[in-house]
Amino acid sequence: MSRRDRATLDGQYDKMAAVIDVTVVLTEGSFASTAVAPIEVLHSAGLLWNTFRGDAPEPRFNVRVASVDGQPVQSACAVGLVPQHALDDIARQDIVIVAASGLDLDAQMRRHAPLLPWLRARHAEGAIVASICSGAAFLAEAGLLDGRRATTHWATAEMLRQRYPAVRWEPDSFVTEDGRVLCSGGVYAAIDLSLHLVERFCGHEIAVRCAKSLLVGMPRARQSGYAVLTIARPHDDARIREAEEWLQAHFDTDVSLDALAADLGMATRTFIRRFKAATGRQPLTYLQVLRVEAAKEMLEQGASSVQAVCDRIGYEDIAFFRTVFRRHTGMTPAEYRRAFAGLSVPRRRVEGASQG
Repeated sequence: MSRRDRATLDGQYDKMAAVIDVTVVLTEGSFASTAVAPIEVLHSAGLLWNTFRGDAPEPRFNVRVASVDGQPVQSACAVGLVPQHALDDIARQDIVIVAASGLDLDAQMRRHAPLLPWLRARHAEGAIVASICSGAAFLAEAGLLDGRRATTHWATAEMLRQRYPAVRWEPDSFVTEDGRVLCSGGVYAAIDLSLHLVERFCGHEIAVRCAKSLLVGMPRARQSGYAVLTIARPHDDARIREAEEWLQAHFDTDVSLDALAADLGMATRTFIRRFKAATGRQPLTYLQVLRVEAAKEMLEQGASSVQAVCDRIGYEDIAFFRTVFRRHTGMTPAEYRRAFAGLSVPRRRVEGASQG
């Protein structure tokens, strides 16, 4: 966030009433938690901790819930959500939060068409507009993200990048803030974004108290440790698919690009160029991703040591391995093991890996 943006936001906060008005917008087909989490976190700020401590409650946010037409919406899991208001009932707001969208964006934009000009109007009036997970699509469709930093769930990032190329997508981030527009990545990043808003408007102490009261952590920084890395995008280059299959089967060995190219009947430069054009990655970067994916699985399964993982995936230099692992996940191998040990689900790294 630029110094100018922060100064503007600080000035806006100084003018706000003691209680900040928030509207959470429900959308059809979303995960219910992307609406419920902001409601509960913001409602708890200044209230739950005080109640636990026996102090007088000092609620910081007045949270209202709306849908496009004021009618109930149904979540992706068939949970019905009942709003208090229609969009037309709500004029000026301090903060607007849009819950996640379904993945059929054309249908979602048709169904929620009145939301787009409403978001533009609220932002033009000075409101902060935020989205949860794939709800960033509504902000992008409204034009509020053009030229701005934004995030979304790592699995939807490429789809949104192609549909909204004017946005500066940063899918590694859990929360982005740029020009009074905030985005968060992933369903439970709704909690990260909500606590970010509590800290932004009420201060660090209130945010920490709110987090402690709800038994949740303070906002996380990066998604990459949680992502299933996309090995490559789909393509029709049969020779490069052969190379991918070979790399997937031999990622833990010494790999010679010259030898691999020769086996495919190509010059090394031609092979590298075709591999990048087909998969979106240089061959050695592709190999790094394969090794990091294998390392993640070993660490999740409680590998005895980082050195053992390093040896098994084909690296001799543990310092280099740590650098590569951190570049792709945002964590050191030891940090990743502490966060995810015991959570492993067997992965199909070879079969269908090129389908991303």
